[in-house]
Amino acid sequence: MTDASDATVDAVGKVTEALEWVERARGHLYSFHQLMGHADLTLGEACDALRDAGHDEIAERLETDVVGRNVLQGRWTFQVVEEFDDDYWSVIREHERRVRDELVGGERHLHEARMKEDRRTHGRKGHEERP
Repeated sequence: MTDASDATVDAVGKVTEALEWVERARGHLYSFHQLMGHADLTLGEACDALRDAGHDEIAERLETDVVGRNVLQGRWTFQVVEEFDDDYWSVIREHERRVRDELVGGERHLHEARMKEDRRTHGRKGHEERP
């Protein structure tokens, strides 16, 4: 473990915590991407079923106006995901890594490692420092 000050470790930990929240948001963005894709495919199946049931005009209206529609101006969800990854997620990941490299020798989760050391019962099974 590095000999960085507690204040530095705490500050670096906050940067990492922010990245962890972004990672969670990214996961939700991927869920949105998959949910919307599934919805679009299901709506296409619904249009086929409507046609089979003799409701061609309704199927045509849904298919023309909604199936394959952009979720944001000019974008399907895969494009939203790609833009987020390229313009935000990759940038914060690089900055977080750089902060760790510069201030704590690249160590990850140093704040948690110190917390573990403080909270574990030394010498007790299940409280080992490392695997």
